[in-house]
Amino acid sequence: MEVLGLALLLLGCAASVRERWYLSMWRSQPIASPLSKVIAQLVGTAGGIYLSLELLFSFLKIPTDWWSTSAFVVEPLALVSLILAIVQPFGIRAWLRFRNRG
Repeated sequence: MEVLGLALLLLGCAASVRERWYLSMWRSQPIASPLSKVIAQLVGTAGGIYLSLELLFSFLKIPTDWWSTSAFVVEPLALVSLILAIVQPFGIRAWLRFRNRG
C-alpha cells in the first residue's frame, strides 16, 4: 500500500512538473479576475483569523471538544472565522464613520 502511495505521489509530481513546463511556454501571464482576487483575499483573511482563534483557544486552554457532539458539517471555529472575515470590512467602515462623526 505504501509503494502504491509513493508511486502515485511520484506520478503526480511528474505530471505537475510537465504541466508547469508546458504552461511556462506561453509568454503571457494569466490575468486574475477581480472575483478570484477577492476570494483569495477572503480565504487568506479567514485563515489568519482561524489560526489566531486556534492559538487563543490553546493559550486559554479552552476545550475544543464542546462542539464534537453537534451535527455540524464544518468545524464551527472555521465557520466563525469565515463569518468574521466576511463581516470585517463592514465593521471597519462602520467604525471609521463613527469615529469621523465625533
